Amino acid sequence: MAAGRPTLIALTALAPVSWGTTYAVTTEFLPADRPLFTGLMRALPAGLLLLALARVLPRGAWWWKAAVLGALNIGAFFPLLFLSAYRLPGGMAAAVGSVGPLIVVGLSALLLGQRPTARSVLTGVAAASGVSLVVLKAAGELDALGVSAALAATASMSAGTVLTKRWGRPDGVGPLALTGWQLTAGGLLIAPLALLAEGAPPALDGPAAGGYLYLALAGTAVAYWLWFRGIGRLSATQATFLGPLSPLTAAVVGWAALGQALTPVQLAGMALAFGATAAGQLAPRAKVAAPSAPFSSPPKNGRKDSMDLTGPVLRR
Repeated sequence: MAAGRPTLIALTALAPVSWGTTYAVTTEFLPADRPLFTGLMRALPAGLLLLALARVLPRGAWWWKAAVLGALNIGAFFPLLFLSAYRLPGGMAAAVGSVGPLIVVGLSALLLGQRPTARSVLTGVAAASGVSLVVLKAAGELDALGVSAALAATASMSAGTVLTKRWGRPDGVGPLALTGWQLTAGGLLIAPLALLAEGAPPALDGPAAGGYLYLALAGTAVAYWLWFRGIGRLSATQATFLGPLSPLTAAVVGWAALGQALTPVQLAGMALAFGATAAGQLAPRAKVAAPSAPFSSPPKNGRKDSMDLTGPVLRR
């Protein structure tokens, strides 16, 4: 297990790296001003594809659990993220989103019984500071709705990360099926919003069709499968400290493919954020206390359910 941990972290990191290419693909290939349609095209086709591959549907309580996780990780997160991106200047939405590790640290203490450590808090602050140096530019007055949407999006995905870790997944169900459940539920939630707010789907040319295909397959189906697979074997805080790789990737892609210059301050921010990401993976495992009464469940068949999620149990 120890020998495979670097590989696990690297594969999980591919998810936020893939998400970091979304901005370039959206601006260069997709129809303008259709964020909800783009979210729908990312989530629902990918979810249906994974459902067809896994051939497993939720059972019992997992119908509502999958709906809750799908809403937090996909259905609410996508619209709120796009709303913040449209209303905030520059990379402000990414800067606000970089506080996600700190939110996860707090929620992990509440829902998983993992005490926050000074190292995890300082690492979260360093990650947020590094991302801010990379993405923030001179801007005028901030939009209150945009900031609120960015914070809500970050809180939504952070809560989804921690609940995914807490609930795990049913016996015999792999991360492929769990990912398919969430993407499908999230896509079905976005569909009526997209129809009401944006009307009928736009006509698509070749580049747009290719862009949506890339986002649905590489940027969503594969990326979220790797993400939820990683959450099952890493701690929630370890996984969320990989999140800053997304805005950093967007900055690198903008520099390499779109000719956007990187200043010395941005390069320093990258180094700080990458260092925080690495430190987040090396953080010592916190002691796990018994969950508080509102979140506890009784023993089954005389045995205690374990919160060790490194095995078949299962988090941007």
